[in-house]
Amino acid sequence: MVKERTPAALALEKRRGEILAGRDPSRPCITVCAGTGCTAGGGLDLCTALKQAVSDQGAQDKVDVKITGCRGFCEQGPLVTVLPDKVFYTRVQPKDAAEIVQKTILEGQVVERLLYKDPVSGERCVHEDDVPFYREQMRVLLHDSGSIDPTSIDDYLAVGGYQALQKALFDMQPEEIIAEVKNAGLRGRGGAGFPTATKWELCRRAPGDPKYVICNADEGDPGAFQDRSLIEANPHSVLEGMIIGAYAIGASHGFIYIRHEYPLAVERIRLAIQAAREYGLLGENILGSGFSFDVDVQLGAGAFVCGEETALIASIEGRAGEPTARPPYPAQKGLFGQPTNINNVKTWATVTHIINKGADWYSQIGTENSKGTTIFSLVGKIKNTGLIEVPMGITLRTLIEEIGGGSATGKKLKAVQTGGPSGGCIPESLWHLPVDYDSLKEAGSIMGSGGMIVMDETTCMVDMARYFLEFSRFESCGKCTACREGVTRMYEILDYITRGYGQEGDIELLEEIGKSIKESALCGLGQTAPNPVLTTIRYFRDEYEAHIMDSRCPAGVCKELITYYIIPEKCNGCGLCLRMCSSNAISGEKKQPHEIDTELCIRCGICRDVCNFDAVMVE
Repeated sequence: MVKERTPAALALEKRRGEILAGRDPSRPCITVCAGTGCTAGGGLDLCTALKQAVSDQGAQDKVDVKITGCRGFCEQGPLVTVLPDKVFYTRVQPKDAAEIVQKTILEGQVVERLLYKDPVSGERCVHEDDVPFYREQMRVLLHDSGSIDPTSIDDYLAVGGYQALQKALFDMQPEEIIAEVKNAGLRGRGGAGFPTATKWELCRRAPGDPKYVICNADEGDPGAFQDRSLIEANPHSVLEGMIIGAYAIGASHGFIYIRHEYPLAVERIRLAIQAAREYGLLGENILGSGFSFDVDVQLGAGAFVCGEETALIASIEGRAGEPTARPPYPAQKGLFGQPTNINNVKTWATVTHIINKGADWYSQIGTENSKGTTIFSLVGKIKNTGLIEVPMGITLRTLIEEIGGGSATGKKLKAVQTGGPSGGCIPESLWHLPVDYDSLKEAGSIMGSGGMIVMDETTCMVDMARYFLEFSRFESCGKCTACREGVTRMYEILDYITRGYGQEGDIELLEEIGKSIKESALCGLGQTAPNPVLTTIRYFRDEYEAHIMDSRCPAGVCKELITYYIIPEKCNGCGLCLRMCSSNAISGEKKQPHEIDTELCIRCGICRDVCNFDAVMVE
């Protein structure tokens, strides 16, 4: 049943109209990426320099300057986009500000040297959409990240912000909202891929009051930064999704659980909450609808295990962040013993778009069982690292080679790790697989929260598995024996193997322990901890056998199993490696081939790193 819009709701729409009426969509605006990466690279100083340049050149009536959230192309930051034409500049420094204002704003020309150069074609890309990094993406959650100021609620209102909330409050019943999310086929973006509407339905039907909703922003996977970046770029989209979900579930209070280590994201979500309260979008009687809901920010202390929902709940309650046995599930008995719904940052933000555009629109994106888009932080041995949003079903090869630009080192790429420490390593031979929940699971990995690390032939897969097991061992809460002892034992075996002490039967023992942990660990984090080991054994067993049987590391990584030497025919005696060697293991006359004393060599690899002639080899 459609409810008549209240005076408060009409006032909000009036405010939106005033904002839009006061803006000229054709007026140039210089936007500066102010995500964590570009901020660290001097983005805020750049913004100040651009504003000063505008003032110095008397262009205040011709152009605006503002910060935005992460544009994704972190490898090329700090990034500047000149709207509305989307002229795209990369690696911009404060010293470039005056030239950008003079040429692009006042003269209508591009600054050629600041344009992105396509490494394949050699051509300069004038517009953002011309850059190969963006060409295969489908930016739904990130659509507004490059155009709105994340600290301005007016900017969010100008792009349709909180229209979905009004639609939910006045045009839909709670059951209709849940049905819409169900028909859209939305699955949780936190890693498990559980149907979102099912969680909501269970929580709504569960006896008990009050009910709670929680946003899980505890992003701790190595190499992952998508949740943090989304909050930094568009905090109101997450907040709006939470309010809609709370209304559908019947919750009166919510928490955003976010790491203390993410100060920029914390600052921006707090500013968003404050602004939403001032606009009557949080608190008592939201927009006069009769529905009341408010949100608090809870800072986490950096424990990886608190990404697991029951451990997260314990942390909010002030207890040690340890998982608890299920059932009961949080939807039945969660925070403070009350029905609680927990969703990931990306899940909450997606809800806003589903309510705005409808389930039919959303369900057309992706695959049959994995709908919509998802965000990945793409890192590793590739040319284009950064934040990407792609439709479910895109192949790993398209993602890595076209969006990622292929190998950054010239070495052959051989694997990609998805799902962080809980995921698995997928070999290059399987990169035809679509990126969706079911395909990745079948390959032995998981979607996870969205971390993706690409490795080349210089990566030792045994050492990679050891690294992730070390992380899981360190981050284990220690509550259950399977995880506490099993992961530690697996790590010890891997450590022995990489140091040259591997024995026949170690591979089989790793498989046995790994399967036991998966079957008996208390929580999902423990159950998935063996995945990096089991997948590397599955796809790269020959590397394990080389370490154990031949005392050899094929990738040349494990120090105790490698030897450095110099190819005389390639060495011109420049002496650079000799000067850089801290152990005095290299000798030779100037302009004559040098030699490495294997007895003195500490296998640090600096000689290979500095050699400009590929004369230093490892075996």
